[in-house]
Amino acid sequence: MLANTPLFNTLQDRLPNPWPLARTGHRWLQRARRHSTTVDGHRIVWLERGRRRSDRPSIVLLHGLAAMKENWSAWLPLFPSDSHVLAVDIPGFGESDYKVGAGYGYREQAGRLLQWLGAAGLGQVHLVGSSMGGAIATVMAARGGERVASLTVMNSAGIPAQPGMDLSRPPRFDSSLLLPEDWPGIYRMFNSVSNGTPTAAGLAMVGLLGVDLLRRSGQNRHVFADMVADPYAPAKELGADTPPLLVIWGDRDRITLPGCVDFYREQVPHAEVHMLPKVGHLPMLEKPLGSHRILMDFLDRHTPR
Repeated sequence: MLANTPLFNTLQDRLPNPWPLARTGHRWLQRARRHSTTVDGHRIVWLERGRRRSDRPSIVLLHGLAAMKENWSAWLPLFPSDSHVLAVDIPGFGESDYKVGAGYGYREQAGRLLQWLGAAGLGQVHLVGSSMGGAIATVMAARGGERVASLTVMNSAGIPAQPGMDLSRPPRFDSSLLLPEDWPGIYRMFNSVSNGTPTAAGLAMVGLLGVDLLRRSGQNRHVFADMVADPYAPAKELGADTPPLLVIWGDRDRITLPGCVDFYREQVPHAEVHMLPKVGHLPMLEKPLGSHRILMDFLDRHTPR
């Protein structure tokens, strides 16, 4: 395999990376403000739309593994103008810092982001997380007390897909879908991680993000290794004390299997579960209008008046 050979690294380093310029253009199109602060030695960068209101929780969006805050691009324009929404680059991803010697397990990341909530001047929040971000948001909700008004997870990592699974052992799945190390892997990631069908959008993302992802392959492997060192940390935090919980899941997900929703039903009796037909791992990109409508209905019912 060519990946991680001197020739591959030389060729990769010489390819132009279009993503930084595209990221700036995305921010302007979204009419979002970019901010940064430092927490636990990591610069954390986020996008903000709307203004904080003392009478209403802010909405915090957390992306998945090998992704970034721009994963929420289809959702951001859909929020009402009076919503206060923040899409953050989780430490180790996007524009936020990665440190070689740092730990990036679910609990470490949740601790950093709880500190970030304070550093960003946020009060009560609705946490919304996709995949890895859902797992981190779950730990944050367990530790955040009254600061967390609600928790929404979409195809969350860290949840057993079958009853009786050993919660000390990592789940089995094809990690190459999320940790590509060559161009065929990049193609598979963008055209298989949803419902398995190649799309024009998936092909466009290969060209737009391919170089950036390949240059980050080492740090993505580091983060993934730290996650699977305590693979079901989020599952261990769920229970009757979990804040109001919305679960959105694609029924064709090949990464976090649809059977995971049964664990939520068993452990969190008050959970509201929505299974989306013909949707894979990323409901906010594959079915943005429908998934966002479900979210807003839930938030309307769980926002203090």
